[in-house]
Amino acid sequence: MVWSGTWVAERLGVELVGEGAGEGGALTDLLGMALRRNPKRAHLLVSNVLGKHVPQRPSRVYGAGFALGQDVRRLLGDETAARAVVLGYAETATGLGHSVADGVALAPYLHSTRRPVDGVATAGGFEESHSHATSHLLLPRDPELLAGTGPLVLVDDEFSTGNTVLNTIRDLHARYPRDWYVIVALVDMRSADDRGRLEEFAREIGARVDLIAMASGTVRLPEGVLRKGVELVARFEEAAAVPGAVAGDAPASWAAPVSASATAPGSAPERVPASTPTTCVRVELGWPVGVPDGGRHGFLPAHRAALEGALPGMAARTAEALPAGARRVLVLGFEELMYAPLRLAEALDAVVDAEVRSSTTTRSPVLAVDDPGYAIRTRITFPAHDSPADGPGPRFAYNVAGAGFDAVVVVVDSTADTPELHAPDGLLAGLAPHTDRVILAVVPSYVPEPSTQPARPTRASERQEPPMPEPLRGPAFSSYAPEDCGWLLQDLSDVELEAPTEEREEAIQSGGAHYAESLPVEYQPSAHYQELFKSALDTSAARIARAVGTVTETVLAERSPRPVLVSLARAGTPVGVLMRRWAQHRHGLDLPHYAVSIVRGRGIDETALRWLAAHHDPADIVFVDGWTGKGAITRELAQALEGFDGFNPEIAVLADPGGCVRTYGTREDFLIPSACLNSTVSGLISRTVLRSDLVGPDDFHGAKFYRELAGDDVSGHFLDTVAARFDEVADDVDAEVKELLAADRAPTWEGWAAVERISEEYGIHDVNLVKPGVGETTRVLLRRVPWKILAKRGAGPDLDHVRLLAEQRGVPVEEVDGLPYTCVGLIHPQYTRGATGTNGKAVTAK
Repeated sequence: MVWSGTWVAERLGVELVGEGAGEGGALTDLLGMALRRNPKRAHLLVSNVLGKHVPQRPSRVYGAGFALGQDVRRLLGDETAARAVVLGYAETATGLGHSVADGVALAPYLHSTRRPVDGVATAGGFEESHSHATSHLLLPRDPELLAGTGPLVLVDDEFSTGNTVLNTIRDLHARYPRDWYVIVALVDMRSADDRGRLEEFAREIGARVDLIAMASGTVRLPEGVLRKGVELVARFEEAAAVPGAVAGDAPASWAAPVSASATAPGSAPERVPASTPTTCVRVELGWPVGVPDGGRHGFLPAHRAALEGALPGMAARTAEALPAGARRVLVLGFEELMYAPLRLAEALDAVVDAEVRSSTTTRSPVLAVDDPGYAIRTRITFPAHDSPADGPGPRFAYNVAGAGFDAVVVVVDSTADTPELHAPDGLLAGLAPHTDRVILAVVPSYVPEPSTQPARPTRASERQEPPMPEPLRGPAFSSYAPEDCGWLLQDLSDVELEAPTEEREEAIQSGGAHYAESLPVEYQPSAHYQELFKSALDTSAARIARAVGTVTETVLAERSPRPVLVSLARAGTPVGVLMRRWAQHRHGLDLPHYAVSIVRGRGIDETALRWLAAHHDPADIVFVDGWTGKGAITRELAQALEGFDGFNPEIAVLADPGGCVRTYGTREDFLIPSACLNSTVSGLISRTVLRSDLVGPDDFHGAKFYRELAGDDVSGHFLDTVAARFDEVADDVDAEVKELLAADRAPTWEGWAAVERISEEYGIHDVNLVKPGVGETTRVLLRRVPWKILAKRGAGPDLDHVRLLAEQRGVPVEEVDGLPYTCVGLIHPQYTRGATGTNGKAVTAK
């Protein structure tokens, strides 16, 4: 029999190496290999005994987990095992973890989840750095479930780097410290360095850590394997896009929720589903009352006993729905719902004269190649059907098409029994061409009553309220000096949040995602662009210094003699640092400066506001931003502060070309060089992120520290170049401030009126797609999908960098008269995947 990793091994040179006598054979029996689009790891180890991607005999899947659980029980002893908690990882190991808990027999079970549930408080969370979808929530019905002192048994299908386990233990140990952790996996694939890191971590926290696995080994990766993997995936994707290609290739798109389509030779087809299948029947399982559908909110030994008693009857009812003479049956679970379908499949196998297999749908995209030496031979793609918190997207069923199943029993929970499931492009329709009968079995979704019992505090503190987070500072977070800025943010550096610009734009404009839920890929400037930045900085440093001095002196005169500067991350943060330096240089003042997150349509970080109110007089807080465009953030801040006493919503900005504020350094629309770049001029900090699975009610919003870009960092150079001109502009600043303090500086909102006019004149009909001013136009070209650039006729060197970026992205620059701004960026108003220029076609950057 051909090993299902041969195809990848031959093309990429990847080797699966077992440790110890006979281990290599065990590994190849347990694992195959496939490819996926992932910037961190192109190859994917595919388990043959997990019941996820590969349909497998349920007795083998359940037996593997159960045997591991018995090993855990022998390690712990019955008395200690009765005090343990078993924790499985979503989505791939929810069934494995539950099977391990069955083997332990005495312990309750909980699995992480990516599905927030109203009314159930989050007891913890962590990240899985290499996964397709990384964020995990812990939602036990009873907060005390994790608060015990007995061992915590953590179960995952593959133990590779150990990062996921470390993230989990770090989070939970801070909340619920304990003395013993047991890690369970089907395979242990850590490197020697990763093994040493786990041992060092155990010593650091002062706890015992044991590991139990069915087999162990390593994956040897030749030099350049990631590049080769990316190229190989791209080649198959390109083949899939060829018109008239025949069955056997990868999908043309990895992210669009499209129906399956047959494609090119050599890889597996995504089959075209029929209309909603006439052969689909629904079976009433008779799920036992009071038994949860799985371990999302906890599953106790008593629940296990009740389920065991009900399984024979559920299997009998399912068997009655099978077509006569069925010889091969698949029980197909749904994402995190793995245990209930697995146990049903096992019970069905005992009462029918047919080969029964079990597998589960998934959200993870994997290349399909129709070759016996490849683990994922076919895939069916369909839209998500459970209204996921992170928005709509594609889901996949692997190795089902072409597998010869006479019947497929689809098992979902009631949350997922939606119109999308039954739609013409839904899962049921997608299965219809590949089987004689589709049978739908729905397990009632378990939604616990809100617990009235508060979570037990950690040993380190007896406070019932969660401790207030503290600001992050450089050099641990950002390249700024620690005194320059305290970031009221949480560090999400290890979370994969970046998405291609075109995919983000499509998701944002379609309503499928908010711009703050992901990050654009950081722009890497060319040598020419870097020279433009340096030239612009040399030319405008004195003008920026003058604006910094003007706005700072205005704040000191009108707002507070000792203001607390709070910049809006991240465009406002370099300005906040410069204002702090001006006050120190000119007056000897050591002003506090913090950076907070504000998100259009979502408001300001309320946890950060509470922190500020607890540490400073709100009347002294001065919010700082880089510039105004049409004034959307100005309005957002005013609205967000309505529920907080004492804060002044008026923003101080370096430049106010839109006429939106009364505290500013200038109202000219000129090039502020910090707008030319992203993180590399802002302390190496990303845009801020607000996503429900990452940011809890007591958390700061998040951001990433791009340490790897330190070689390109010009943040300090920008600050030092501008600050070096402070003395030169001091007299001009004094004169200008005296004039401003006597002038009428009431906002005119001229910019907003212009934006509304442009929106209608160009047929956009959405002011959010019109970005006025040099700074906002630069952002459009760096982060969004631009349509065209409007430039004031005769605009000079301030637009050199805009013209260069527009040329690189194939975007026309149209000179116009009567523009109140130097330029305006228009985002593509009718966006389709790949759209960049006016013709809707992507243009490769030069």
